Amino acid sequence: MANTRVIGLDIGSSAVRAAELEFGAGGPNGKNPPTLVRYGEVPVPLGSVRDGEVIQPESVATALRQLWSQAKFESKDVVLGVGNQRVLVRELDLPWMPLAQIKESLPYQVGEMLPMATDDALLDFYPTAELDTSQGRQARGLLVAAQRDTVTANVLAVEAAGLHPQMVDLNAFALLRALARGDLANATAAFVDIGATITTVVIASRGVPRLVRSLPSGGQHVTNALATARSISGPEAEALKREIGIGYAVPADRQDAAEAISHVVRGLVESVRNTFVYYTGNNPGAGVDVVVLTGGGSHLPGLGQYLSSASRLPVTLGDPLAGLRTGKSARRDQLTGRESCVALPVGLAYGVAA
Repeated sequence: MANTRVIGLDIGSSAVRAAELEFGAGGPNGKNPPTLVRYGEVPVPLGSVRDGEVIQPESVATALRQLWSQAKFESKDVVLGVGNQRVLVRELDLPWMPLAQIKESLPYQVGEMLPMATDDALLDFYPTAELDTSQGRQARGLLVAAQRDTVTANVLAVEAAGLHPQMVDLNAFALLRALARGDLANATAAFVDIGATITTVVIASRGVPRLVRSLPSGGQHVTNALATARSISGPEAEALKREIGIGYAVPADRQDAAEAISHVVRGLVESVRNTFVYYTGNNPGAGVDVVVLTGGGSHLPGLGQYLSSASRLPVTLGDPLAGLRTGKSARRDQLTGRESCVALPVGLAYGVAA
């Protein structure tokens, strides 16, 4: 089997990011580890992507063309990620059939479960287990239902940049593939990706996803609250946010800024913690062992300790580059300290090669 190269593309609210991985014989599980050949990111104008959905396709297409020019990706074929609150993920048991038949039958089996018409949805099924029940053999898995127009908007922006989407994948599954390796593959781990406006939570047991949630909060909401409280610009608020962090003592003249940060972060952390509580309540005796943080918002100073205190769980920063080889063009030194921001595009590349 010849080497295979795949480019994963993440369209975020603050930037577009792409990673090109090369897989040898055997793909991701082959004898030799994959190689990060190239990585690049380009900021997008504020408001051009809202909650994971492209609002201004021309602005995003321009950023993508700039990204391809700067990073010098050799292919225009990409695996595109999607994930926001208009993508529903729910556990589902169905009569056992070959996977292809299950997917074909979804529009007829899940209509009453969806908050949208099946004609307006893109449906998929991710199998996690097989069960023998009193009703016979069943397939357990995760139903994925995405609003068609959400996916279409992102695909059209990518195509406007001259790129060719080969596959659309769920960001949550990409996050899992990028990080659930080594000890994390054998634990019950919560992977929490804090983006600019969306936080994705994936709880996996021994590498198998069990719960997926998208929360409508992220690092940009913290910046916006700080900018409003201080009547300062976005860039000034971003810099001040990084200086103050969360959970640290501050002088009196910064107390208002610290309270603005705390108000948003406290709400986000409570939503994340409630997700853990919900999972534990539905899986007695199988609670979360460890929390793994990724995304730009995860770099807020003190956030890991704050979440650890609130959840009473160990929290660590995820490194999707652990175990990967790095090609000369990947400029590994520029990613030092920012490894967690690469998780989604790396995981998307893993998916198509699996």
